Amino acid sequence: MDTLSRLFDGMRTASTGLSAQRAKIDVIARNIANAHTTRTPEGGPYRRQVVRFEPILVRSVNGRQDPAGVRVAAVESDRTTPFERIFDRSHPDADAQGFVSLPNVNATQEMADLIISMRSYEAGISVQETFVTMAERALRLAQ
Repeated sequence: MDTLSRLFDGMRTASTGLSAQRAKIDVIARNIANAHTTRTPEGGPYRRQVVRFEPILVRSVNGRQDPAGVRVAAVESDRTTPFERIFDRSHPDADAQGFVSLPNVNATQEMADLIISMRSYEAGISVQETFVTMAERALRLAQ
């Protein structure tokens, strides 16, 4: 495999990380936007969404599975974190006892996750820029 081909493989791998982090940022934004949604079409309060990643594997010439990036395996509802219940008899979604179930979205945790995803995305951009610089230098050397 020639050097330029490996360089482009690296760029493709880095771009998969960018796509995955972008999807996670979108889900986090949706969680934050729905942090106070007490009624959904499915019934009940909004349930926090989480992104699950999985590696992209390719079969190498020696037959083993090599990582070639990452992708979003699923966007799933967080069913382990309970809803917060508050007493507010005047709320339109209050139950017979006057309690309202609020979404299981913790804004502080979502912001922390957003910062981590943004940093990962920025790192991926930096990797892409490095690959472009290396490709430009390789082309100049080949002239």
